[in-house]
Amino acid sequence: MLKVTGIAFTIFNFKDVARTRAFYGQTLGLAQCAEMEFAPGKWWIEYDTGEGALALTNFEMPGLSAGASPGVALEIANFDEALAGLRAAGVALVWGPNEFPVCRSAAVVDPDGNAIYLHQRKAAAS
Repeated sequence: MLKVTGIAFTIFNFKDVARTRAFYGQTLGLAQCAEMEFAPGKWWIEYDTGEGALALTNFEMPGLSAGASPGVALEIANFDEALAGLRAAGVALVWGPNEFPVCRSAAVVDPDGNAIYLHQRKAAAS
């Protein structure tokens, strides 16, 4: 059973990185809190929303396309146990598990194909 502690981030796919940064950072005034370029021109950018983040990406992720289908990421306290339980229940991971500097994540899809991301923040470095 998942032990959900909150929503880690809401995610949207984008097409133009400069236009996206201008809109979220300048137009909306959100503070950027993370940025990763996974491949040339393929970005993951996060903006602080208080509890969690608004994540924006222009690389392919399960269930996402620009202008449609936002995903939800659930903050998971028992990441490894949760993945093992899902696998035992016959639920396939469609992405990950992945290890990033600030988190661990994976994704499954619901019966309708909607992406559900499983996320575990790493402890902040002191």
